Amino acid sequence: MMSVPYGTKDVSYQAAGQFAGLIKLVDDFYGFMQTLPEAKHILEMHDEDLTVSKDKLARFLSAWTGGPRLYKEKYGAISIPSAHSHLAIGSSERDAWLLCMEKALALQPYEADFKRYLITQLALPASRCKNRD
Repeated sequence: MMSVPYGTKDVSYQAAGQFAGLIKLVDDFYGFMQTLPEAKHILEMHDEDLTVSKDKLARFLSAWTGGPRLYKEKYGAISIPSAHSHLAIGSSERDAWLLCMEKALALQPYEADFKRYLITQLALPASRCKNRD
C-alpha cells in the first residue's frame, strides 16, 4: 500500500501532531529565537511579549500543513510577504529564522523525513519575506 505524501490533504498536519504538536514546535522555535545569538536581530523585530506572535505562527502553520484554517478564523486572510513588509528582512534574517526552525524541528518527535520535508518547504515562505539584499 502506498502512503499519502506530505503536503496532501492534512497529512502534514497529522504528522506534526495536529495543533498541539504545532504549538510545541512554535514554543521551541521561539525558545531558540530568544537564546541563539544569530537570532537576536530577528527577535528584536517582535513585541517583547511573544504571545501573539506564537499564536499567529501556530495558527498559520495549522492551515499551511493542511489542518484547520485557524489563522484566518482569528486574524483574517494573510499574505506572508505583505505581513512582513514593514520589516527589513534579508538573507541573514531569513537564515536566522530557518536556523531557529531547524533546531526546533530537531526537538520534535516527528519522522526524520517529515522534518526534512518541513524545513525544505518552510524555506519558501521564509524566502518570500525577504525584501532587501
